Amino acid sequence: MSKTWKKAAVVFATAGLLTASLAACSSERASDDPTGGTTAGGDTGGLIGIAMPTKSLERWNRDGAHLTELLETAGFDTSLQYADNKVDQQITQIENMINEGAKVLVIASIDGTALGPVLEKAAEKDVKVIAYDRLINDTPNVDYYATFDNYKVGQLQGEFIRDQLKLDSGEGPYNFEPFAGSPDDNNAKFFFSGAWDILSQYVESGQLVAKSGKAPKTNEEWTSIGILGWGSDDAQAEMENRLSSFYNDGTKLDAVLSPNDSLALGIAQALESAGYKAGEGGDWPVLTGQDADQANVLNMIDGKQSMTVWKDTRALGDAVAEMVQQIVKGETVTVNDEKTYNNNVKVVPTNLLDPMVVTPDTIQSALVDSEFYSASDLGL
Repeated sequence: MSKTWKKAAVVFATAGLLTASLAACSSERASDDPTGGTTAGGDTGGLIGIAMPTKSLERWNRDGAHLTELLETAGFDTSLQYADNKVDQQITQIENMINEGAKVLVIASIDGTALGPVLEKAAEKDVKVIAYDRLINDTPNVDYYATFDNYKVGQLQGEFIRDQLKLDSGEGPYNFEPFAGSPDDNNAKFFFSGAWDILSQYVESGQLVAKSGKAPKTNEEWTSIGILGWGSDDAQAEMENRLSSFYNDGTKLDAVLSPNDSLALGIAQALESAGYKAGEGGDWPVLTGQDADQANVLNMIDGKQSMTVWKDTRALGDAVAEMVQQIVKGETVTVNDEKTYNNNVKVVPTNLLDPMVVTPDTIQSALVDSEFYSASDLGL
């Protein structure tokens, strides 16, 4: 994150997210936490717990750092914890935050179905819960959800493949392999459904052909091609297996649906190992992604990824920081969708943000001009 953006975030938070008295009374402090996170901030606003799934993905590091910065500037203490993609560890971290007196919990869950018991403890102490970018399921004790329009993410990916291959003009057949995200991540089903509602008609018509046979018959079967934990290595291994088993006769792959950048990174490595060539005159297939991770943007520049769906997580952090303050102050909390996100117990009021497509041609205007990356970050 650039210094310029950090300065802008502080100005935004000071002007729009806090009262002058909170800013004046904020005192900075930070300490190491034995569970792998940090506790920091000021004493006036109370403690806000932030539970993130892992440090192994770039986006969660960005999210955690930005949200912590905004809340500390607003005068809150923060406890930011990363759980190394271990559900039990995340539950323990959340329980510790409750015991430490957190007023609000912001949780990006690892397993959206596993937090019911610990959130019941939160409810007993009147701790409010915001599900951060991943819906928490099977519990009444999640108060709000903040995320991007995840169905639209998938739609944008499906539309990109459709348009690049000119499928709506009857072009094809094309060889196509779909991937889906982690079966324990509630967002993954929305990503896949959005894409599959665009692409399944072309699978049915024969314009898109999955030689592996791994094209789900319905949206509900998406978990059959899900990559647990969103692992790049697992996606690479799966792509290598499909290429060696079904494309070993010289048949070329034309497109791959990857729901995010972590999977796309592994898929690209498998394609390169199999001899696919990027750039003009090459045979690199259309490859989608999501998150605008730096390694993937560099791959886009090199012709090894066709697009990414960018969710500017700074905007998500801004929105959640505002929601936290509204909760603490007893104000009406900003939401714009109270119909869509049913967690199997209740419809969770949601603050929904819009994603956008970034292609190699728009990296400068979207990612550099907005200071999400500097030009030097991307070798531009």
